[in-house]
Amino acid sequence: MAFQLDNIQPSKTINSKASTNVESILNKEIVVLKKPFSNKIKEAFYGELSVLLNAGITLKQALELIVNSQKNKKTKVVLEAILKAIVNGESFSEAIQVYKDFSDYEYHSIRIGEETGTIPKIAQQLGEFYAKKNEQRRQLINALTYPSIILSTAILVVIFMLQFVVPMFQDIFKQQNVELPAITQFVVNLSNVVRDYGWLMLLFIFSGVVANLLLKKKEWHKRMKDNLLTKIPFVGKFLKTVYLSQFTQSMMLLTASKVPIVESVNLVKKMIDFYPLTKALNDVEHQIVKGQSLSNSLEKHDIFDDRMITLIKVSEETNQTEYIFTKLNTLYSTKVQNSSKMLSTLLEPFIIIFIGVFVGFILIAMYLPMFKLSSII
Repeated sequence: MAFQLDNIQPSKTINSKASTNVESILNKEIVVLKKPFSNKIKEAFYGELSVLLNAGITLKQALELIVNSQKNKKTKVVLEAILKAIVNGESFSEAIQVYKDFSDYEYHSIRIGEETGTIPKIAQQLGEFYAKKNEQRRQLINALTYPSIILSTAILVVIFMLQFVVPMFQDIFKQQNVELPAITQFVVNLSNVVRDYGWLMLLFIFSGVVANLLLKKKEWHKRMKDNLLTKIPFVGKFLKTVYLSQFTQSMMLLTASKVPIVESVNLVKKMIDFYPLTKALNDVEHQIVKGQSLSNSLEKHDIFDDRMITLIKVSEETNQTEYIFTKLNTLYSTKVQNSSKMLSTLLEPFIIIFIGVFVGFILIAMYLPMFKLSSII
């Protein structure tokens, strides 16, 4: 994206206080309904903002450049409202606080940057945070996409066999009055269930997808879903690593901004959408308020491994919290990359073997009566 400094226009004067309030309300409604700021957009926004601020441009001018170069209309509406609030005398942190698309973590980070005069550095850190978060999301999707495609295709093949192939053999066996072995009878019964109640299965799957979309913000649904995911072999361990990487990265940035540990844990808890970690951080926060150290509080929860607890304990004794969380973040980020490659490598043969065994079972079940029929003939 190329920025043109000549395109910076002076801010328009506000005609009346009433019109400002109306426009502000309209803008807020648009944001709440359409949610224009995704993690990908935030990565680009903070990255561009840090480049412009480090180049010596004022915050107002930087926002004007970003607004003028913004192609996403919904995002542009929000940025224009933020820019107008800053022109009216509000701080950057106050301007973004009214929008739900910006988290408490962003608000407090920017507020600290304003108080310490380090807004360019804070913007750079936020850009790096969302860049790494998006990268981890891509790694997770890449690790699960190929095995999911193989599994879906294999399931469709099995359903096709039960729906069309098995009934053909069943008609032959009926015509010849062949006594069916137990495994063949099992497959025939399974085929009948698929033919008679297949539509109910599809309806159940569709209802599950809709229910997941409607209930995804409910705490009990998050608890049930995330606890179930953690029990899946390989996948559960990989998810824990991904969210621990996000935890260490958030703590690294917050400690670098000199945010107190209690407040840092509280902000990270609100940012991470993984129930086992969120619940653990909630307990850790209460333990710290009661006077416990961070390492002792983390030690009571299985989701935090011994290496993390040991290094954090060392950081507390040496007053090197920022440095230790930086090293932990590097460690877990590398582990996420390696785990994503290993996950896709391991899942593929397991799925192929599982489906191969199932398809082979169906074929053997269908051919056993054929052998018996040929011996009778």
